[in-house]
Amino acid sequence: MAAVAVVQGASRGLGLAFCRHILLHRPSAALVATCRRPSGAATWRAVGAGNPGRVTVPAAGRGPAGGRQGGGGPRSGKRSGRADLVVNCSATLHPSGKGETSLRDVSAEDVMATLTTNSVGPLLMAKYFCPLLQRGGGKFGQQHPEKAKQHSGILINMTARVGSIGDNVLGGWYSYRMSKAALNMATKNLSIELGRNRQKVVCVSLHPGTVDTDLSRPYHKNVPKNKLFSADYSVQCLMSIIDRLNIDKTGKAYAWDGSEIPW
Repeated sequence: MAAVAVVQGASRGLGLAFCRHILLHRPSAALVATCRRPSGAATWRAVGAGNPGRVTVPAAGRGPAGGRQGGGGPRSGKRSGRADLVVNCSATLHPSGKGETSLRDVSAEDVMATLTTNSVGPLLMAKYFCPLLQRGGGKFGQQHPEKAKQHSGILINMTARVGSIGDNVLGGWYSYRMSKAALNMATKNLSIELGRNRQKVVCVSLHPGTVDTDLSRPYHKNVPKNKLFSADYSVQCLMSIIDRLNIDKTGKAYAWDGSEIPW
């Protein structure tokens, strides 16, 4: 039974890099790749065209509160019937493209828009795809060799270190910090609920580091060269963490280098 991976936000940045990595390094895996407008993503179309038969690309719909439904919700799930890995990559820094530097920059509309994309969207993805993860074969992560299968699937939410309350010493970036803190709480909640049943799902937040994407580009001049990662390098590090996950590590947040991040 081949592994099935679902990547949300697959048309660019980290999502596209996850797709490339899975297709290259997991030659037997099937991939469900969701993005808002797949027909308009030229780079993604080239990746999909180079892997016929392995890739399903449903269009993302609109869910409650304007949040994205993961790949059209249950419709895309029916194509595979199960999933072994779901990765939520879509995120926005702020509607303006820059985070708020002080309280005077905050507006209700911008906070709500950021929370909708960064927190509500991934939670809806979990709602639609966790039943498929519970039917997965546990093809990603580590199973104990002397025990029966401990987990059936893995859910990854892409967080950021600035979403850690315990690690926050600089302030600012109200919308982005709040949205990632809320996402971390969702991950923790999901790990508890989805760890109760016989078919357990490992739920983890991962911080990719500062990656050379559109989201972080306004701040590249302040990032040392050795701390600004390509999307492919970041995903290589994150996949090495995913490959080592097990049920004992559920409900936690990890940085790209494997270190645990405090909530």
